[in-house]
Amino acid sequence: MRSVTWSLCAVLCLCAWGVGDCRSGEPSGALRRRRSPDDDAKKCSYTFLVPQQKITGPICASATGPEPDKDRVTRMDIVEVRDVLSKQRREIETLQLVVDVDGNMVNEMKLLRKESRNMNSRVTQLYMQLLHEIIRKRDNSLELAQLENRILNVTSEMLRLASRYKELELRYSAMASLVNNQSVLINALEEQCLRTYSRQELPVVPPLVQVVPENLPINNRFTNEIQRDHNRAFPRGSRMDSSPTANPVGFPPPPQGTLSSDGPFRDCYQVRQAGHATSGMYLLKVDGSERLIQAWCEHGLDNGGWTVFQRRKDGSVNFFRNWENYKKGFGNIDSEYWLGLENIYNLGKQGDYRLLVELEDWVGKKVYAEYSSFHLEPESESYRLRLGTYQGNAGDSLSSHNGKQFTTLDRDKDSFTGNCAHFHKGGWWYNACGQTNLNGVWYTGGVYRSKFQDGIFWADYGGGFYSLKSVRMMIRPID
Repeated sequence: MRSVTWSLCAVLCLCAWGVGDCRSGEPSGALRRRRSPDDDAKKCSYTFLVPQQKITGPICASATGPEPDKDRVTRMDIVEVRDVLSKQRREIETLQLVVDVDGNMVNEMKLLRKESRNMNSRVTQLYMQLLHEIIRKRDNSLELAQLENRILNVTSEMLRLASRYKELELRYSAMASLVNNQSVLINALEEQCLRTYSRQELPVVPPLVQVVPENLPINNRFTNEIQRDHNRAFPRGSRMDSSPTANPVGFPPPPQGTLSSDGPFRDCYQVRQAGHATSGMYLLKVDGSERLIQAWCEHGLDNGGWTVFQRRKDGSVNFFRNWENYKKGFGNIDSEYWLGLENIYNLGKQGDYRLLVELEDWVGKKVYAEYSSFHLEPESESYRLRLGTYQGNAGDSLSSHNGKQFTTLDRDKDSFTGNCAHFHKGGWWYNACGQTNLNGVWYTGGVYRSKFQDGIFWADYGGGFYSLKSVRMMIRPID
């Protein structure tokens, strides 16, 4: 409506302005026709072409127009414009408030997004930690399961061992009962023998040697009459391994130890002269004989060259043998063995030899007895022992056996009325019966109890009832 009103006002003003110009005869800038003489009597008429345009501001009225209308229109316009401006200002302020609110909301959204990203990162970190903890707990559960399986296996093994131990206890009890029964039987037989010989002369037993010398090397006392070794009981005076062992003479060599590929040599002294400085098994062949001998050569003692012909160390070999065994030899070269009387005789007749006896007690102390000369007579003389003078720190317990023949259970050559080999459970150059018995029974612990002195004793070192831990007898040519 306001635009239409303004348009009508403008048309009226232009019409008024055009009539004034028509009357004054001044052109108005529109199309006009010249008056001709024929048109003088006609009225003056004009045609205006007003272009259509949108009125966007106030209309400048003619100076000749009425002032009141002009002032009224201008005031109305100003009021309306002011109203419009006020409304626009309010709208702008409203929009500014909205923009401020929206900006704050945008900032808050940004902060919320940032916090959301931080929270997502934290949640991811916590999730990874939780996943790691779950994996660790699973690994721990696997380890725990493995440990439980191991515990179950160990428990079952313990139960099996306990059952086995109970079986062994039962077997041991049975064997102990058997041994006790045998002891009772032996006592009964001894009583029967005593009753049998009560009307006759009692059998003569060999005299006991010095029992407890001043230098007795003892750290504990065993009073068992029955020898026990690793829960195995053996009858007194013998070992259970009564079957013959490997002969040290001949081939093939025993599986353990080392045998030199050089040789054969006449004795271990020649082995040492050939440049061999390692103790071990070597092949020997004495002069005048085609028979080969395997012997242990000791090169770590007194410049070496010692031929070992007897050794006791662990009781693995039974030395309660007959004449033929002692003649040919028995045992294992790298353990307990006897080289053989015939081999010892053949070695000794090659030249002048000396004898070294090495003794070790159960506290680790070693002593020795050395004799300036040593050889044996032939079998026709029952391998009679010939010794020289003594020196050493073990005491002279072998000189009383000098000149005596060798005695075994099946060939009695001693000076006693009975058989010393029977009482001392070995073969030796017994007198009646003597001061030493290095081929007797190997008892553990040193001091032993037996009806007869049948241990490995050296009377001047330990007495007759102290069984030595290890013994070696060896010979070497006189320097």
